[in-house]
Amino acid sequence: MLRKAMTRLLIVAPAALFLSGAAIADSLIVEGITPDEARNQPIRGTTKETVLAELGEPVNRIAAVGEPPISSWEYNGLVVYFENNYVLHAVAKR
Repeated sequence: MLRKAMTRLLIVAPAALFLSGAAIADSLIVEGITPDEARNQPIRGTTKETVLAELGEPVNRIAAVGEPPISSWEYNGLVVYFENNYVLHAVAKR
């Protein structure tokens, strides 16, 4: 009887530890970016038209290079990279 209980404990305990870790989330803190700035960054797949409507005219537009064509728009403190007409990434400028 004790052996069965120990066997169950050895099976259930690691599973419980594994599943409890799935419910825990970490916060990523990026130096120099406030939470509001991070929320205002365009997300992957957003169109150029939407970025223009939300952020306004960029300070600088860098023409597309390569294949597929990658271009970027620079804002104060932010660079948005596009593949064709869609956002790939938005990163904070240092």
